[in-house]
Amino acid sequence: MVVFAGFQLISGTLGERYGRRRSVLIAYGGYLVASLLAALAPTISVFLVARALQGLANAFTTPLLIAGLADTVPPERLSRSIGTYGACQAAGMSLAPLFGSAAGVFSWRWAFVGVALIAGLLALAPPPGAPRPGASAPSYRPLLTVRMGLQSFIALVSYLGANGVVFLVALYAERRLGIPDGLVGLVLVGFGVAGMALATLWGGVCERFGAVRATAVGMAASGLLVAAVAWTTSVAVLVIVWIAAGAVSSLANVGLQNLSAREVPDNRGGAVSVVSAFRFSGAAIAPLVWLPLYPVGLGLGQPQGELAFGGAGLALVLGAVAASGLLVVRKGTG
Repeated sequence: MVVFAGFQLISGTLGERYGRRRSVLIAYGGYLVASLLAALAPTISVFLVARALQGLANAFTTPLLIAGLADTVPPERLSRSIGTYGACQAAGMSLAPLFGSAAGVFSWRWAFVGVALIAGLLALAPPPGAPRPGASAPSYRPLLTVRMGLQSFIALVSYLGANGVVFLVALYAERRLGIPDGLVGLVLVGFGVAGMALATLWGGVCERFGAVRATAVGMAASGLLVAAVAWTTSVAVLVIVWIAAGAVSSLANVGLQNLSAREVPDNRGGAVSVVSAFRFSGAAIAPLVWLPLYPVGLGLGQPQGELAFGGAGLALVLGAVAASGLLVVRKGTG
């Protein structure tokens, strides 16, 4: 995850310079090889190297796919198309653990063989985009603006406070509510399923009310719901709250992806990749930030994760404030 997030700071712009089509093809090939290396890894050291290579390769696919989508779809349909993309992304994130667990019944190695085969199939449909050398090459300079800074901050806290706390919800479900390990996955999957089901609808909301407002509302609502997890006292209530959090978090993510895809037309891949880098950095550091706070209570009896979930919720609310700031900061403001 760290390699994946870190290389996205530069991968989008490099991909635009050398051509989206070529870059994504090479990235899929690299991901295929890295996945097979992971499947065959004889030691944990080799396995970790393979995982890092997977992250490096994937850094050159996700942002360039969105950039290619933005140049392929008519502007009036872009919001809904990005919503559909977000739905597919949410579906992948939600279903991957289930398929991985199924593969693990035979051997965990088969999971990596499976994604290697998928990478080979995806290479058959790369996004359009020829190399842009010389004077036409996209620059990093347009990415260094106040608006890009705000979007990067929103992306960071969106995963730090919502998508990145899935492990914390699992911990709460097990320790506080006594849910057996084997059933925790069923509690968690509703977050992604809700995002998958509503992402296309949220694209329409962005078209009607604006991506900035959609992002701000989604961030604020998800902040309140994530904080509320610590006050759930039954499995049914936890499931409802977590599904609702997934739904409104999806609204924020679709809104933010719309913003980044439109922010720098001459370097769409660069803008999307920088914002995405901060998004997945939030997911990477979430355990380091929230896990130490989980055992700390607020003096209201037995600690139930109030401080950790409350902190995650506050981070999301701060993201909503940053999103509101986009309404007053014009494009190109350095």
